[in-house]
Amino acid sequence: MRDLEIRKSGDVNPLRRWYVYRNPLRVVLNFLVIYGCRYIPSLELKNMLYRLIGIKVGRNVSVGLGAVFDIFFPELIEVGENSVIGYNAAILAHEFLVDELRKGRVRIGRNVLIGAKALILPGVEVGDNARISACSLVNTDVPANSFFGGVPAKEIKK
Repeated sequence: MRDLEIRKSGDVNPLRRWYVYRNPLRVVLNFLVIYGCRYIPSLELKNMLYRLIGIKVGRNVSVGLGAVFDIFFPELIEVGENSVIGYNAAILAHEFLVDELRKGRVRIGRNVLIGAKALILPGVEVGDNARISACSLVNTDVPANSFFGGVPAKEIKK
């Protein structure tokens, strides 16, 4: 299951008060780096910039055009060596809900393939050598050496 930290927000939804949870200047820096990297063709430059804002990026990671990482808590994201994150994929480390903020570490193992337009939710761990098909919603852990896909993502084959 997802490993999440949950903070109740009281009478106002937490997105209305996002600045309470994160320094606005830090969010602006994260936004500029992450959204700038969406269109930078150099994979090494992207990885260097991602590391600058706290994402743990292994060697030889390839992040496709349009892919986006969490702008509020990028330091909670780890991507293992030689992994590929497809076009327009999104990896989130937080969720603003009506009455709570959920955040959790996202760990992506080594040699993982995340298909185009896949969405990885907070608190998820993707094991080494796993494959996630395009347009999948990953809301649970993905074991090593497995193939997951769909909405929500389920195991297709080992």
